[in-house]
Amino acid sequence: MQISHHVEELQRQLLTAAAAGGPEAQDLADRLTAALESAARLVLLEALSEAAGEITRDLAPGSVDVRLRGRDVEFVVAKPATDPVVSSETPSRGEAPAEDVEDGTTSRTTLRLPDSLKARAEAAATASGISLNTWFVRTVGAALEPRRPTPQSHGSSFTGWVR
Repeated sequence: MQISHHVEELQRQLLTAAAAGGPEAQDLADRLTAALESAARLVLLEALSEAAGEITRDLAPGSVDVRLRGRDVEFVVAKPATDPVVSSETPSRGEAPAEDVEDGTTSRTTLRLPDSLKARAEAAATASGISLNTWFVRTVGAALEPRRPTPQSHGSSFTGWVR
Protein backbone atom coordinates (compact mmCIF):
# COMPACT_ATOMS: atom_id res chain seq x y z
CA MET A 1 0.00 0.00 0.00
CA GLN A 2 1.44 3.32 -1.00
CA ILE A 3 0.70 6.04 1.55
CA SER A 4 2.45 8.72 -0.52
CA HIS A 5 -0.80 9.52 -2.30
CA HIS A 6 -2.54 10.15 1.03
CA VAL A 7 0.30 12.34 2.31
CA GLU A 8 0.32 14.35 -0.92
CA GLU A 9 -3.45 14.82 -0.69
CA LEU A 10 -3.09 16.13 2.86
CA GLN A 11 -0.39 18.57 1.70
CA ARG A 12 -2.58 19.70 -1.22
CA GLN A 13 -5.51 20.32 1.12
CA LEU A 14 -3.28 22.38 3.44
CA LEU A 15 -2.14 24.53 0.52
CA THR A 16 -5.74 24.97 -0.67
CA ALA A 17 -6.86 26.05 2.80
CA ALA A 18 -3.92 28.45 3.09
CA ALA A 19 -4.84 30.09 -0.23
CA ALA A 20 -7.86 31.61 1.47
CA GLY A 21 -5.60 33.28 4.04
CA GLY A 22 -3.55 35.38 1.68
CA PRO A 23 0.13 35.41 0.66
CA GLU A 24 1.54 35.11 4.18
CA ALA A 25 -0.58 32.05 4.94
CA GLN A 26 0.42 30.50 1.60
CA ASP A 27 4.10 31.09 2.33
CA LEU A 28 3.75 29.49 5.76
CA ALA A 29 1.84 26.52 4.29
CA ASP A 30 4.59 26.02 1.69
CA ARG A 31 7.17 25.78 4.47
CA LEU A 32 4.99 23.46 6.58
CA THR A 33 4.24 20.91 3.85
CA ALA A 34 7.81 19.56 3.90
CA ALA A 35 7.69 19.05 7.66
CA LEU A 36 4.18 17.63 7.42
CA GLU A 37 5.25 14.73 5.21
CA SER A 38 7.10 12.70 7.86
CA ALA A 39 4.52 13.48 10.57
CA ALA A 40 1.65 12.43 8.30
CA ARG A 41 3.41 9.18 7.36
CA LEU A 42 3.95 8.39 11.03
CA VAL A 43 0.31 9.07 11.94
CA LEU A 44 -0.96 6.97 9.02
CA LEU A 45 1.37 4.12 9.97
CA GLU A 46 0.16 4.29 13.58
CA ALA A 47 -3.48 4.14 12.46
CA LEU A 48 -2.76 1.17 10.18
CA SER A 49 -0.93 -0.62 13.01
CA GLU A 50 -3.88 -0.11 15.35
CA ALA A 51 -6.25 -1.44 12.69
CA ALA A 52 -4.04 -4.50 12.16
CA GLY A 53 -4.05 -5.11 15.92
CA GLU A 54 -7.84 -5.01 16.04
CA ILE A 55 -8.12 -7.35 13.06
CA THR A 56 -5.61 -9.72 14.67
CA ARG A 57 -7.74 -9.94 17.80
CA ASP A 58 -10.68 -11.03 15.64
CA LEU A 59 -8.58 -13.48 13.59
CA ALA A 60 -6.86 -15.21 16.52
CA PRO A 61 -4.95 -17.46 16.26
CA GLY A 62 -4.26 -15.87 12.86
CA SER A 63 -2.68 -12.43 12.65
CA VAL A 64 -2.18 -9.34 10.51
CA ASP A 65 1.17 -7.56 10.66
CA VAL A 66 2.12 -4.19 9.20
CA ARG A 67 5.55 -3.91 7.60
CA LEU A 68 7.28 -0.84 6.28
CA ARG A 69 9.27 -1.39 3.08
CA GLY A 70 10.99 1.83 2.18
CA ARG A 71 8.12 4.31 2.07
CA ASP A 72 5.45 1.69 1.35
CA VAL A 73 3.35 -0.23 3.84
CA GLU A 74 2.72 -3.97 3.47
CA PHE A 75 0.20 -6.11 5.28
CA VAL A 76 1.17 -9.68 6.08
CA VAL A 77 -1.71 -11.99 6.91
CA ALA A 78 -0.90 -15.20 8.78
CA LYS A 79 -3.97 -17.41 8.47
CA PRO A 80 -4.75 -19.89 11.23
CA ALA A 81 -3.84 -23.45 10.48
CA THR A 82 -6.64 -25.55 9.05
CA ASP A 83 -8.78 -26.99 11.77
CA PRO A 84 -8.22 -30.65 12.60
CA VAL A 85 -10.99 -33.06 11.70
CA VAL A 86 -12.16 -35.15 14.61
CA SER A 87 -13.39 -38.53 13.45
CA SER A 88 -15.51 -40.93 15.46
CA GLU A 89 -14.02 -43.87 13.61
CA THR A 90 -11.22 -45.72 15.37
CA PRO A 91 -8.44 -46.85 13.04
CA SER A 92 -7.37 -50.48 13.21
CA ARG A 93 -4.10 -51.30 14.92
CA GLY A 94 -1.00 -50.15 13.06
CA GLU A 95 -3.07 -47.93 10.77
CA ALA A 96 -2.73 -44.17 11.21
CA PRO A 97 -5.79 -42.04 10.50
CA ALA A 98 -5.53 -39.97 7.31
CA GLU A 99 -5.61 -36.60 9.13
CA ASP A 100 -2.60 -37.63 11.26
CA VAL A 101 -0.45 -37.84 8.14
CA GLU A 102 -1.70 -34.59 6.57
CA ASP A 103 -2.46 -32.15 9.40
CA GLY A 104 -0.73 -33.60 12.44
CA THR A 105 -2.28 -35.69 15.15
CA THR A 106 -5.65 -34.96 16.68
CA SER A 107 -7.33 -36.31 19.76
CA ARG A 108 -10.88 -36.59 20.95
CA THR A 109 -11.77 -34.84 24.19
CA THR A 110 -15.03 -35.08 26.06
CA LEU A 111 -16.01 -31.69 27.40
CA ARG A 112 -18.84 -31.27 29.87
CA LEU A 113 -20.40 -27.80 29.77
CA PRO A 114 -23.45 -26.33 31.45
CA ASP A 115 -26.29 -26.15 28.92
CA SER A 116 -26.33 -22.35 29.02
CA LEU A 117 -22.60 -22.14 28.23
CA LYS A 118 -22.92 -24.69 25.42
CA ALA A 119 -25.79 -22.67 23.92
CA ARG A 120 -23.66 -19.49 24.03
CA ALA A 121 -20.72 -21.32 22.39
CA GLU A 122 -23.03 -22.68 19.66
CA ALA A 123 -24.42 -19.19 19.06
CA ALA A 124 -20.89 -17.76 18.76
CA ALA A 125 -19.90 -20.52 16.31
CA THR A 126 -23.03 -19.97 14.24
CA ALA A 127 -22.44 -16.21 14.19
CA SER A 128 -18.91 -16.88 12.91
CA GLY A 129 -20.25 -19.30 10.28
CA ILE A 130 -18.18 -22.23 11.59
CA SER A 131 -18.83 -25.50 13.38
CA LEU A 132 -18.79 -25.74 17.15
CA ASN A 133 -15.67 -27.94 16.95
CA THR A 134 -13.87 -25.36 14.80
CA TRP A 135 -14.93 -22.59 17.18
CA PHE A 136 -13.54 -24.53 20.17
CA VAL A 137 -10.25 -25.24 18.36
CA ARG A 138 -9.80 -21.56 17.46
CA THR A 139 -10.81 -20.34 20.92
CA VAL A 140 -8.47 -22.71 22.73
CA GLY A 141 -5.68 -21.88 20.26
CA ALA A 142 -6.20 -18.15 20.82
CA ALA A 143 -6.24 -18.60 24.59
CA LEU A 144 -2.89 -20.40 24.45
CA GLU A 145 -1.21 -17.77 22.27
CA PRO A 146 1.26 -15.61 24.21
CA ARG A 147 -0.15 -12.17 24.88
CA ARG A 148 1.77 -9.34 23.23
CA PRO A 149 1.78 -5.95 24.89
CA THR A 150 -0.27 -3.32 23.08
CA PRO A 151 2.00 -0.73 21.44
CA GLN A 152 1.64 2.71 22.95
CA SER A 153 2.77 6.02 21.58
CA HIS A 154 4.45 8.68 23.66
CA GLY A 155 4.62 11.88 21.63
CA SER A 156 6.82 11.13 18.64
CA SER A 157 8.36 7.91 20.03
CA PHE A 158 6.76 4.47 19.99
CA THR A 159 7.08 1.42 22.18
CA GLY A 160 5.89 -2.11 21.52
CA TRP A 161 6.69 -5.26 19.57
CA VAL A 162 7.51 -5.61 15.87
CA ARG A 163 7.60 -8.80 13.88
